Amino acid sequence: MGTQAALELAADKLIFLMNTEGVPDKGRTIHNALTVNEARQVLDKAKKLPEDVTYYLPCAITACTQGVKRAHLISRHRDGALLSELFTREGVGTLITPAPLETLRPATIDDVGGILGLIEPLEREGILVRRSRELLEMEVERFLVLESDGVIAGCAALYPFPEEQAAELACMAVSQEFRGRGFGERLLAEAEKRGKKAGFKKLFVLTTRTEHWFEERGFVDSSPDHLPKSKQALYNYKRKSKVLQKSL
Repeated sequence: MGTQAALELAADKLIFLMNTEGVPDKGRTIHNALTVNEARQVLDKAKKLPEDVTYYLPCAITACTQGVKRAHLISRHRDGALLSELFTREGVGTLITPAPLETLRPATIDDVGGILGLIEPLEREGILVRRSRELLEMEVERFLVLESDGVIAGCAALYPFPEEQAAELACMAVSQEFRGRGFGERLLAEAEKRGKKAGFKKLFVLTTRTEHWFEERGFVDSSPDHLPKSKQALYNYKRKSKVLQKSL
């Protein structure tokens, strides 16, 4: 009944209030979000699901395949569950969507404002070198962005040095509210993938505060003397940036 009403109304959201907290995964924690295809896999592969999940999850899938943009499965017993699910980034139940909420893609000129909003706080802290809007607009084709629910949540730039078969990973940032969700790893993996495809043999990064993060992901300590010649000429010794590199 609720599913059909949502379809007739061309609703943006359909909310199911259940006895359980949401759709559990194998570890019994709750899935924060699932695409329709992922939700189908849960139904096909899960050995045992709560009875209300087996009832409401197919309804959510049907709704999202027929025009409803989002379906929410949340607990009717949790105080404030509806407000938390709708008005906080992490929510409290399980969100079902037709397509993934997160998209990793090349940046376009329309992303410049979002990228600036992401990197400007880090520039003020001295973590990133300042880039003007004009420079960013000129170099935007170098950037990758990770978009989450319409918001630029992370970015990274890849600058090629063809003569040395190397590329610099620069301006890598993830918004504070999205940290801890593996966005940095996804950006790095995509940068490495693109670097390999372009024929580069190594990836290097200059950092003042996050060397341990990169070292944990396969980068090793290097020095400014090992940078490409044109990059050496631009190296700012006052910043004392650590030079790290990784073979691709």
